[in-house]
Amino acid sequence: MTVRIGYLLPTREQIMEGRPEAAPLLSLAEQAESLGFDSLWVGDSLLARPRHEPLTLLAAVSGRARRAALGTAVLLPALRNPVLLAHQVATLDQASEGRLILGVGIAADVPNIRAEFAAAGVPFEKRVGRMLEGLRLCRALWSGDAVDWDGRWPVTKGQLAPVPHRPGGPPIWIGGSVPASRDRAARHFDGWFPTGPSAPVWAERWSEVHATAKAAGRNPADLTGAIYLTIAIDDNAERAEQKINNYLEAYYGQPAASLREWQACFAGSASAAGDWIQGYIDAGVSHLMLRFAGDHDRHLTTFARIRAERGW
Repeated sequence: MTVRIGYLLPTREQIMEGRPEAAPLLSLAEQAESLGFDSLWVGDSLLARPRHEPLTLLAAVSGRARRAALGTAVLLPALRNPVLLAHQVATLDQASEGRLILGVGIAADVPNIRAEFAAAGVPFEKRVGRMLEGLRLCRALWSGDAVDWDGRWPVTKGQLAPVPHRPGGPPIWIGGSVPASRDRAARHFDGWFPTGPSAPVWAERWSEVHATAKAAGRNPADLTGAIYLTIAIDDNAERAEQKINNYLEAYYGQPAASLREWQACFAGSASAAGDWIQGYIDAGVSHLMLRFAGDHDRHLTTFARIRAERGW
């Protein structure tokens, strides 16, 4: 199995640090690609966790990194009008010549995210239905055919141009570890993209996704098994643990202990990090997206060395 490894650009972190300039992010994207990372990712939030707008930033990244895949980890489609989203995604996929992966999710049920939905005029309780219908409408528009849609967003003979570079549009992966998310991945999406759990549990749940996909008449081999991992590499294990806990609490404004119950995190030496990652590869993960807890230059070069030594 070919393993692909991606890198999350620190869009949120730079805003938290009062450094909104995009140039350093583009330089990190170039650096990651030059070190052999296969994909480059950005997160999404309007007001809850302020950061650069993901599709706009990825358009800039596509002009600087010309080989790596580009992805959202994850986009919140429910916050967007799907006709506009379909147009933006199609243009970005054309600009990147078919390198886009659309990671999507429904967002956690916490007060600041509920406030974000209210500010966007979107009912939080309806976000799952809006996401599913909106993405179906995107896919219909990406066909290039005239679309008639009788739903939340009425469309009459709507024909999108340009359509995405990749026929039918980019692959769409859904995040989330709960049973409903896994069921949606199996029935409606091109990949499953959770933030956890451990490698053995991930393997069990991936088998469930395969079984559900097969029962739904889909070919499980067509689905991508991915994961979003957070890493702090330091030879001093205690210091590494403190780094990752501080990072998570600053990022989310919640206790690290509760966050680490549902997010897969590693803190420790480079050698141990390699063993930890190997566990996910052995479990069947084919695309890993890595979020580093600060010190990006060092983490990028260290992980490139780990990958070379492991032969991934």
